[in-house]
Amino acid sequence: MKITQLETLRTDEFSNVVWVRVHTDAGVVGLGETFYGAGAVEAHIHDVLAARLLGKDPLRIEAHARELVNLPMAQSSTGAEYRAASAIDLALWDILGKVCGQPVHQMLGGLCHDRVPVYNTCAGYGYVRSNKIKPVDTWNLGSSEGPYEDLNGFMTDAGRLAESLLEQGITGMKIWPFDPAAIANDGRFITAEQMKRAVEPFEKIRKAVGDRMQIMVEFHCLWNLPTVKKIARVLEDYDPTWYEDPIRMNSVNALTELAASTSVPICASETLGSRFPYKDMLEAGAIGVVMTDLVWTGGLTEGRKIASLADTYHRPYAPHDCTGPVAYVAAVHSSLSNPNTLIQESVRAFYTGWYAELVTEVPRIVDGHVLPMEGPGLGTELLPAVFERPDLRVRRTSL
Repeated sequence: MKITQLETLRTDEFSNVVWVRVHTDAGVVGLGETFYGAGAVEAHIHDVLAARLLGKDPLRIEAHARELVNLPMAQSSTGAEYRAASAIDLALWDILGKVCGQPVHQMLGGLCHDRVPVYNTCAGYGYVRSNKIKPVDTWNLGSSEGPYEDLNGFMTDAGRLAESLLEQGITGMKIWPFDPAAIANDGRFITAEQMKRAVEPFEKIRKAVGDRMQIMVEFHCLWNLPTVKKIARVLEDYDPTWYEDPIRMNSVNALTELAASTSVPICASETLGSRFPYKDMLEAGAIGVVMTDLVWTGGLTEGRKIASLADTYHRPYAPHDCTGPVAYVAAVHSSLSNPNTLIQESVRAFYTGWYAELVTEVPRIVDGHVLPMEGPGLGTELLPAVFERPDLRVRRTSL
C-alpha cells in the first residue's frame, strides 16, 4: 500500500482548524487534524511534507513520525511544522486501524480502562472559534445561544454551573478567572481588588457544592513567577486539583521553584512539544500532572511516549481537548489505552455544539465518564456537509 495524495481542508468559519486526509492506492483514507495557524500548516504539508510521504507505505508510522520532524526548526516545539506532522500522524493511525478493522485504542495496545472520568473545560460556544487566539479575545461571549455557555457561567454564577455539571455526573471543571487581570497588567502584578474578583468563582463553587467538585485552574502562561506564587497561595484554601500553565513553560528552574512553593500540582501542558521538555521537567520535579494535546505535541506516536514517560515518573496523564473534534477523538483513544490516565478534558459546549456539526461521531459521555470509540481507526469522519460548504478551501498534492 502506498500514499497517493495529501489533501487539506479548512473553512472560514472554523478558521483555526485544518484537516488532513491521507489517501492510499488501496482506497483507504486516513483523517487527521490540527489547530491554529491553519494556512501555515497547510503550506508546510504540501510544500515540504508531501515529498517525504507520497509513494511511501502509510503503515510505517514510527519511521514517518521521525522523518516528518527531521527539520532544523521542528525538533521540539509546537510550531506549524510540528502541528502539521501531528495531523498527519493521526491520519496514519486512522489508516492502520481501518486496515486492521480495529479501533485505534486497540492498535495502541488495547483498553486499560472501560471508561475514563471527564472534567468540563468551561468554555462557551464561540470560544477559540475565531483567529482571535489571545486570552480574553478568544472568549467570544454571546456569539451563539445554547444551554452550555459555561464561560459566562463560571464568571457570573460558578456555583450554579458546578451544580449543573454534577447533575450530569461530571465532577471536575476548569476555569480561568485570572485572565482579565493578567491581560490588564501584562502578567506583572495583581491588585487586591482583582484578586478578590478572580477568587469569587472559587468561593461560589465551594459554597454551592463543597468538595464534590474538582477545580482545575488554567493560567494560560500569562503570569510572572512572583505573582503566580502569590495567587497560588491564596487559591490553596479552595483545594484546586492543579495549576495549568502558570508561567511561560520554558524554564525548568522557575517551574521547579513554583512547584516547591505550593501543595497544588503543576500541570504541563499542551504548550510543550515532544517528550524531551517533559523529561527535563519531570526529572526536576517541576510538574505533577502531564498533559498533551496530540495535534500539537507529535500526534498519537509521540503522545504515547509522553504518557509512558509520565508513568515512569509516577505521574498521571491527562490529555487536552479544546481544539477540534478529531483531536478530541484521538485524545479519548489515548486516554483509554494508557494505564496512568487520570482524567480526560472535554468541553460540553463543543461536543454538543460545533464538533457535532463537523464529524460523524463524537465520543459518548455517560455519568461523567467517556466511553471507547467503537469503529475501526479513529472511528469518525468528516460529515458530507463539510465537503459542500461554500467557505471550504481544499488543497491536494498527489503522487
